[in-house]
Amino acid sequence: MSHSVRVTEAGIGFGSALAIAISWSLHKSIIWAMIQGFFGWFYVIYYVLTRPGGIAG
Repeated sequence: MSHSVRVTEAGIGFGSALAIAISWSLHKSIIWAMIQGFFGWFYVIYYVLTRPGGIAG
């Protein structure tokens, strides 16, 4: 397995874990955590863009 494939797999896993952690802290629901974990980085980016202050702080 090449190095670039391993990095991609780790990035996808981290995005899902981060999405699950964010979802659990907001909703305390395992169903929402699973759904938002499925979307991974898409949910993380959505979360960042919709928070008060957004990316700008």
